Amino acid sequence: MTRRNDIRLVFQRRLQEARLRRQLSQKELGVRAGLDPSVASTRINRYELGVHEPDMATVQRLAETLSVPTSYLFAEDERLARMILAFDKLTVVEKERLLKDLESG
Repeated sequence: MTRRNDIRLVFQRRLQEARLRRQLSQKELGVRAGLDPSVASTRINRYELGVHEPDMATVQRLAETLSVPTSYLFAEDERLARMILAFDKLTVVEKERLLKDLESG
């Protein structure tokens, strides 16, 4: 029996990974996502450490700022996370073609 990761731990890890991939400081991410500059660094740090959890509107703004789909931030499986990022880069036509191939196979 496989033990599923705690979704909060997944979010913390994915948020930090996406931030580092975009080469943003915690403060830069927070400010770009619309947080007050005086608390932006602290809030992102607390989200990444799991001290606090953002509301869903904030999660959406963070994802948009990081140029990742919101679903990426909650993907428990590494392969699924990579697929979400790759799928997001495809055109609509490519997405439809891939979905048809996957659904028929």
